Amino acid sequence: MTESATGFMKAVLHGPEKPDQPSRPAWGAVISLALGTFGLVTAEFLPACVLTPLAHDLGITEGAAGQTMTATAIAAAISAPTTAIITKRLDRRIVLWAMMLLQILSNVLAEVAWSLPVFLAARVVLGIALGGFWSISASLAMRLVPNHLLPRAMSIILTGVSVAIVCAPPIGAYVGEIWGWRAAFMIAAVVNAVTLLVQLVTIPTLPPVEMPGFRSLLDAAKKPMIKVALLVVLLVASGHFASFTYIRAFLEKVPALDIEAISLVLLASGIGGFLGNLAGAFLAKHSLKAVAAMPPLLIAIAAVSLLMVGASALASAIAIAVWSFAFGAVPVGVQTWLVLRAVPEQAESAGVLMAATFQVAIAAGAIVGGLLVNNAGLSSVFAYSAVATFLAALTVFLHGPNRET
Repeated sequence: MTESATGFMKAVLHGPEKPDQPSRPAWGAVISLALGTFGLVTAEFLPACVLTPLAHDLGITEGAAGQTMTATAIAAAISAPTTAIITKRLDRRIVLWAMMLLQILSNVLAEVAWSLPVFLAARVVLGIALGGFWSISASLAMRLVPNHLLPRAMSIILTGVSVAIVCAPPIGAYVGEIWGWRAAFMIAAVVNAVTLLVQLVTIPTLPPVEMPGFRSLLDAAKKPMIKVALLVVLLVASGHFASFTYIRAFLEKVPALDIEAISLVLLASGIGGFLGNLAGAFLAKHSLKAVAAMPPLLIAIAAVSLLMVGASALASAIAIAVWSFAFGAVPVGVQTWLVLRAVPEQAESAGVLMAATFQVAIAAGAIVGGLLVNNAGLSSVFAYSAVATFLAALTVFLHGPNRET
């Protein structure tokens, strides 16, 4: 095992304090967290990548299949605060390892699922892992690298999200078409196992510092800037995920693309998300208002474009790539704004609130998206996304961080 990053404050019960910064960056541990985010995001969004064959095999509608993401999100929203509180006296690396084991279990269970209830159970297990991981990931970055390297560390960790967005949709769709949707989940389980091995070697001892409880969560939630940031997260995430689940179905039915073309569009979308992550890290160093406001505005424009010119294969591909570019910048921008800048002395509490809000938003978006698809057609979800993300951008412009922050 690597040595612990030096200079941690002892855990305190009253009045959380900001932990001392390590003198040297633990880049191996940072990279292992990036691998963790890659596995999480890949597993979380696989149902969207194999939505059609999954629904057919389990004998359910596409709208019902999309609701499996709702189960994951609800479990994650509950898991984020409860895991942080239940494990508040545990070494954080043990918590990370436990979350990775749950990921492996979830993907294996999904691969052998013979009915919708079994598949839902697998997605609930994944939700527990999601909530536990995201609730502490940002605060751990503060303990692995010096303060001046935090934006770079967060960018690396969240690169796992971008790479997953690049790889999971096209590979998941293609593997699902060639070998069946179950094979995609088994591959994800293997990736999780490799990641766990890397984390066992690289994650240093990380004793709890802040020890968040319900009181500290409530105290953090009362801060005005936290309220604004959480509202933005709710609007952006619900707007994005209401439509994201049905991107493949949209491409099959509106521009009527075949599986090879869909895989290429999803690959371009993923590359856009990767570039968006880099752009978000760059903007976060200069203007948190810009990195918080511009992505939802671009998503709103892309959603309107799909409504107006979605029948064109080229126009759809460009709009989806722009959408993914914009959303790729969201996590690093929000994490930097909410967790690392707004309340650095309560980083873990802020991380818990953000993780819970993000998952509530995913659940809300998936529920709204499923209802709209089943009752008003595919186009309606993009109208909802346009409205929600435009309101998010407007909220940031009016009440977001100052230009200097």
